[in-house]
Amino acid sequence: MKVRVDARELTLSNLDKPLYPDGTTKAEVIDYYHRIASVILPHLHDRALTRVRFPDGADRPGFFEKNEPAKKPAWIPTSPDGLIICNETAALVWLANLAALELHTHQWLVGAPGPDRVVFDLDPGPPAGLDECRAVALALRDRLAVDGRPAFPKTSGRKGMQVSSTFSGTFEEVSEYARGIAAEFAAAAKDLITDQMAKELRPGKVFIDWSQNNQAKTTVCVYSLRAGLVPTVSTPLTWDEVAQGDFTAVSFGPAEVLDRVAHLGDLHAGLLS
Repeated sequence: MKVRVDARELTLSNLDKPLYPDGTTKAEVIDYYHRIASVILPHLHDRALTRVRFPDGADRPGFFEKNEPAKKPAWIPTSPDGLIICNETAALVWLANLAALELHTHQWLVGAPGPDRVVFDLDPGPPAGLDECRAVALALRDRLAVDGRPAFPKTSGRKGMQVSSTFSGTFEEVSEYARGIAAEFAAAAKDLITDQMAKELRPGKVFIDWSQNNQAKTTVCVYSLRAGLVPTVSTPLTWDEVAQGDFTAVSFGPAEVLDRVAHLGDLHAGLLS
């Protein structure tokens, strides 16, 4: 069917197709991205976008897509290296129609000489989980405050969390900064935290993945859907929520996140400064 999104005409297909095992359809995925556009687009704006597409459904293998797909509309811009830039609602709807459930971005704007944010990806190794991530996130908030940096927490939409802050510097400087803090935490809490990539060192610990600040790496964008048995969202949190811990990844589906935005606004708006 043909629809009009702002000034753009789009052709949408297979709207009744379930994209999640719980029955969530492509139409519902498109509807979520259309309704969340006002808060997700500022976080996507002028950032090269890597998509994870699930044309056969979120419970089937998906694939990462960096370069522009065939038949990309001419009005959707791309970076110099050929990655899509999603700056408007119609582009977001077009991507959702391609079953691009997950949207991942760099910590820097296209053409910028360096990053504008730093991110700490908290990845728990079982039996560690969200409770351990919450403890590390709260400690990171206090550590970043020492450097005068505000901290913004969110769920990953899966088993972990991310804590981000604003940053101004070079790519080398942001990597050194994040790696230094991760090493500091790992040395101070060896039984709880690791800063090492080796998976055999992670069981029972929270891995602070500082490498997400590498120029080539991407992190799931705030408000992005995640694939799984049910649709979850990488959701911004208040620090009171982090301290209380009354949530899991499935606490935040599309309907809950849209309701939160209506009441709380964009809790990560401070990252856009």
